[in-house]
Amino acid sequence: MIRSEVKKVLDDCFAHGVAEGLWSDEAAGKFTVELPKHEGQGDFSTNLALVLAGIEKKNPRQIAQLVAEQLSSHTDLIARVEIAGPGFVNIFIDHDVWRRLIPKIIDRGAAFGKSSVGAGRKVMVEFVSANPTGPLSIGHGRQAILGDSIARLLEATGHDVFREYYYNDAGRQMRVLGESTRARYLELLGEKFTFPEDGYQGEYIVDISRSLIDEQGDGLKDHADVTPFKEQAERYIFKDISSTLERMGIVFDNYYNEHSLYENGLIDDVVAELKAKGYVYEQDNAVWFKTTVFGQEQDRVIIKSSGEPTYRLPDMAYHREKFRRNFDWLVNIFGSDHIATVPDVLAGVKALGYDPDKITVVLHQFVTLTRDGKQVKMSTRKANFITVDELLDEVGVDPVRFFFMMRKADSQLEFDLELAKKQSQENPVYYVQYGYARLCAILRQATEKGFAEPQYDADEARLLTEPEELKLLQTMSTFPSTIEGSALELAPHKIIFYLMELAGQLHSYYNKHKVITDDLPLSRARLCMIKALQVVLKNGLDIVGLSAPQRM
Repeated sequence: MIRSEVKKVLDDCFAHGVAEGLWSDEAAGKFTVELPKHEGQGDFSTNLALVLAGIEKKNPRQIAQLVAEQLSSHTDLIARVEIAGPGFVNIFIDHDVWRRLIPKIIDRGAAFGKSSVGAGRKVMVEFVSANPTGPLSIGHGRQAILGDSIARLLEATGHDVFREYYYNDAGRQMRVLGESTRARYLELLGEKFTFPEDGYQGEYIVDISRSLIDEQGDGLKDHADVTPFKEQAERYIFKDISSTLERMGIVFDNYYNEHSLYENGLIDDVVAELKAKGYVYEQDNAVWFKTTVFGQEQDRVIIKSSGEPTYRLPDMAYHREKFRRNFDWLVNIFGSDHIATVPDVLAGVKALGYDPDKITVVLHQFVTLTRDGKQVKMSTRKANFITVDELLDEVGVDPVRFFFMMRKADSQLEFDLELAKKQSQENPVYYVQYGYARLCAILRQATEKGFAEPQYDADEARLLTEPEELKLLQTMSTFPSTIEGSALELAPHKIIFYLMELAGQLHSYYNKHKVITDDLPLSRARLCMIKALQVVLKNGLDIVGLSAPQRM
C-alpha cells in the first residue's frame, strides 16, 4: 500500500532525472523498493543509485545524493532520507502517513487486502484428486488445504477460479479395489476366497462388504465380475472422501472422471495425434513416447505390452481437455511422489501443441505426525495409515488447516498433535485466534464503558506515537501486498507467517500499553487502531479459511 506510493514517487524522481539529463532511461524497471532487513535503516530502501551507477559508470553515493534531494521534496509522504553503505537510499515515512491508514482499513472492511491484480484471469486449480480406493490420508489432507487456500488467495486477487478434482476411477487400482471387496464379501459369508496379493487391507473394505450383504444378501457370491463390488466400494469411499472435504470447508466446482477419457475416445485420440506428429513408436510390443525430443533422458512407455495405458497417457489427455476448456492458467497441486512424472506430462502437453508454461505444478512434501516427540505410524480404526478424519476428530478443523499451511509446500511437515490441541499461546493457531478474540474483547469493554463506535480523528490519531503502535500500523500496511504476493507465488504459508507476526505485535502491545485509559482522546485513537487491527486480522483468517472466534 505505502510501498506502492513510495515506488510511484521514486519512478517520478527517476523520470525527472532522465528529463534533466542526470542519467539515461536504461535503468527503467531495474531498481527496487524493499523493506530494510535491520532496524534504523528506514521504512523502505531503494537500490536506484547503485543500479544507475553501474549503468552510468559514476560514483553511486553521488547519484544517491541526487536521488535523496529529489525524494526529500515529497514531504507529504517522506519525513527524511538517508544515504547508507555504498549508495543505498533509506526512506523514512512521515508518521501521519501510517496513521491515515486507519480510516482506509476501517472503511474498506472485508474488502481490505483484496485486489483486482488477477484481472479476471481464468485459473483452474486441480487438487486432492485422490483415487477412490480408501479414506483421505494426511498427505491428501495437506494437499486439500494447500489447494483450497491457494484457490482462496487467487479469488481474493481478482482471478476467476475453478476448482477441480480429477477422479481416478479407471485402471488397475480400481480393479484391485473390486477384488479386495469381493474377497471380504465372501469371507463374511463364510465362503472360500482368495485375497489379492496387493489388495486393500483397511477395515473400511470389511464395512463396504458388509453393506453389500445388507443390500444383496448372498446374491453376489457366485458373481465372477468384480464390477458390482468395485462400484459399491467406489460409492462408499467417495461418499467418505466428500464428507471429509466438507468438514474442512472444501467445495469443488467439478469432478472430472478419468473413465470419461476412455469412453469418449480421448485416450486413443491423443495416441493418434502423437503418432501423426511422429512422437510415438512401437517397441517390445509397447507404445513409447519420444520424451527425449523434449529434453528428457529417456523415452517413456505410454501403453504397456499388455495394452494397458500407463498413468502418463490419461494425464496427457486430461491436460489437453483442460486447455480446450480455455483456462489461462492451470495450477496443479501434487504430492512429491509425482516429481518424476510431471516433466513427461508437460512434454506431452507441448507435443500436443499447447503451452506448458501455462501450467504451474506445486509439489508438496509428506506429513509426519508426532505425539510426545514420537512418530505416530498406524491408524487404529479405518486403514493402515492415519486418515484426515481421525486427525480432525482429535485436534479440530482450524488447527489442521493452520498447521498444514505453516510450512512451504516443498518442506517436510511435522505435525505435533499435542501442540495442536493446547489451549495456550504455545499453540500458533490459538495464538493468532486469541489475538482476534482479544481485539473483540477490548471493543466490547469500550462499549460497556460508554465509548461510541470508533471514529477516526486526525488530531487524536497523532497521539499514536508509541513505537509499538507505529510498528502495528506499518505491518497492517503490508497486508494487501502480502496477499498479492502469496497469491501470485501460490504460497499460503506467507499469510500464516504474516498472521503470526501481526498477532505477536498485538500481544506485545497489549501487555505494555492500556488501550482504554483516563486520557479519552488517546483511548479513542487507540480504539480506532484496534478496530483497524480487527479488520486486518479477520480478513487474514478468512482468506485462508480459518475461523475468527470473538470469544476464547
